[in-house]
Amino acid sequence: MNTYKLLTPGPLTTTETVKEAMLTDHCTWDNDYKMITQNIRKRLIDLANAAEENYTAVLLQGSGTYGVESVLTSSVGDGVVLLITNGAYGKRMVQICDYAKISYLEYNVGFAELPDADYVEQLLRSHEEITHIAMVHCETTSGILNDIESIARVAKAHNKTFIVDAMSSFGGIEIPVEALGIDFIISSANKCIQGVPGFTFIIAKRDALAQTKGNCRSLSLDLYAQFEEMEKDGKWRFTSPTHTVLAFAKALDELEAEGGVKARQKRYTENNRTLIANMRALGFKTYVAEENQSPIITSFLYPENQNFNFGEMYEYIKERGYAIYPGKVTDMDTFRIGNIGEIYAEDIEKITEIFRSFLEVKNIRGDEK
Repeated sequence: MNTYKLLTPGPLTTTETVKEAMLTDHCTWDNDYKMITQNIRKRLIDLANAAEENYTAVLLQGSGTYGVESVLTSSVGDGVVLLITNGAYGKRMVQICDYAKISYLEYNVGFAELPDADYVEQLLRSHEEITHIAMVHCETTSGILNDIESIARVAKAHNKTFIVDAMSSFGGIEIPVEALGIDFIISSANKCIQGVPGFTFIIAKRDALAQTKGNCRSLSLDLYAQFEEMEKDGKWRFTSPTHTVLAFAKALDELEAEGGVKARQKRYTENNRTLIANMRALGFKTYVAEENQSPIITSFLYPENQNFNFGEMYEYIKERGYAIYPGKVTDMDTFRIGNIGEIYAEDIEKITEIFRSFLEVKNIRGDEK
């Protein structure tokens, strides 16, 4: 049994009660189990601030990338998708399209930059062949929170299908999916809803989903086929991750008990603000500008006079009760600290003291950063 908490963007630290929910075995054909699936689908639509007559939720075995690949390979068809990228997960959409031979145009900006909605509009005017737009909401490569609202307005003004990878934001940040006109939004069981890994989910506008029928270039990732089977009575097409589903149902209960997405966003935001303030006091600067920083995960720059490597720092921190993330941006030396999951103010204070201790051991003074 590990004795450390995860300061990562998912998998993350879960409650004991979520873990205990997995101690029950379920048959995938059992009506009780199928009703759990149907209940989860309904609750996800509610979390998306959408109406059930206009939107539906589809659960799919696998990691979040499976969900993104399912949507892209099912929805674009013979169209062209504009991929808006500023991190590794935007680039993963590029990889998916390359593998599946989906036509795309990429609009790439720097890791710490926000995409420009005016430029997106220019691209749509000059490339009339574009039918879809896809982007990441919280790009955990850097910790930046992209402005999906402005892009959604442009997408709807030009009648384009809008796809959002909200892997690390859904359930932790309020997203008015229907009001924004998002056609497909994708997330995962092991992110802000605080379940465990095992499945991804897609909340789809019903008319956009209907247009995907027969498009998919994969058997197991066929979004419409999964929806069609699940819509009958809640049964998954192929073996479902039953224990993960039970844990997720419990995690939804706990999200509701906390006060819903609004309350969880408040806790995450307070965690994040305290973390950044404390780390700055130790001399660590953030990679992303404050106004663009998500409340999910933060990239910190290494001190200028560093005399250690990430592995050394990671082990020191892990031995004292926490696991952090290495940096993922390619242009600067960074490391990342997440503050989602069962993480509270006392954890932020503890991790601060561990960093303070580490700097003292390495003889690094904050006023030298």
